[in-house]
Amino acid sequence: MATIVVPWRDTDPDRAQAFEFVSTRLHTLLPDARLILADSGHEPFNRAASRNHGVTLADEGVVVICDADTIPEVEPLHAAINAAAADGLLHLPYTHYRALSKAGTTAARGGTKLRGCHAELETTCSQGGILVMRADTWQAAGGMDERFTGWGFEDAAFHAAVRTVHGDVIRHAGTIHHLWHPSDIDFTSNEYAANRALCQRYENAYGDPRVMRALQAEHTATAERTTT
Repeated sequence: MATIVVPWRDTDPDRAQAFEFVSTRLHTLLPDARLILADSGHEPFNRAASRNHGVTLADEGVVVICDADTIPEVEPLHAAINAAAADGLLHLPYTHYRALSKAGTTAARGGTKLRGCHAELETTCSQGGILVMRADTWQAAGGMDERFTGWGFEDAAFHAAVRTVHGDVIRHAGTIHHLWHPSDIDFTSNEYAANRALCQRYENAYGDPRVMRALQAEHTATAERTTT
């Protein structure tokens, strides 16, 4: 049985509506799964730390780390869970990402099938949204770097780390849908610049396990200092 971890803090009505829709759909897709709403307590809300916290609470077995605004399809989700249980690798239950527009999200809530809802962005390059991995191998791969604050880049950094120190990332053919809500992105902020610079360090370390482990040790030490 899988555990679903949703990094979550109720910060605005649009996100709350998205989460209500997503949680209902997840219960339909995985009716027997345990659901953990993970909040590390950081200010501001820290998605990387909350994901780590949720996996720690899950403790064992396959964990589906699902953003509160993202919906998978049933077949690739189950395929990813079964494969992760067997091989311990990181699995993505999608090859295609669709970010629904505000109108598309309203249509989805009204009962329109997700694939028929208008999307404002479609890509095959997404690395976030939903991650499927065993809890023990999440920890062995180093977890997510909690120095990423605010929007962006923690998923790309995690993928670079996993591929370097643990093994391949496996995709399963399918689509995830991201529900619209006001964006947190601020390209001019100091947080965005710091996240981009930290991700660049992960990209520079890609393929070199020694350098990558040293970089991960930095974030482990930082996390320990903030919790003592």
